[in-house]
Amino acid sequence: MADVNRGNRPLSPHLQVYRLPLVSHISILTRITGVGLIVGLTLIVWWFVAGAYSPDYFASADTLMSSWFGSLILIASLWALWFHFCNGVRHFFFDFGKGMELESVARSNYFVIGGSVVLTILTLLLV
Repeated sequence: MADVNRGNRPLSPHLQVYRLPLVSHISILTRITGVGLIVGLTLIVWWFVAGAYSPDYFASADTLMSSWFGSLILIASLWALWFHFCNGVRHFFFDFGKGMELESVARSNYFVIGGSVVLTILTLLLV
């Protein structure tokens, strides 16, 4: 028999009903930063190839890379690199079975976020 009340209730829970934990957001963001690193790396390689190709071509590439938009992309790529690195270190410890308790995972979420921001700032200050 068909359920007559089926139209009055949702078919399945959606993201509006559940709030994802921080570890899920970090997992999703790690995948996004991995793709973002490809974009940043492509621009940097293009900049180097333009420098090897001709001075005029390098001047146009350098204009884009030294603009505020290029600087924003480079800084975002730098943060993505450190974020991806910090989460990779965390997963390295997970592979050995370390830090798998819920408290440790919750604490390491903040270490990944804070570590990526601090390492990005330190890199910008040192460069």
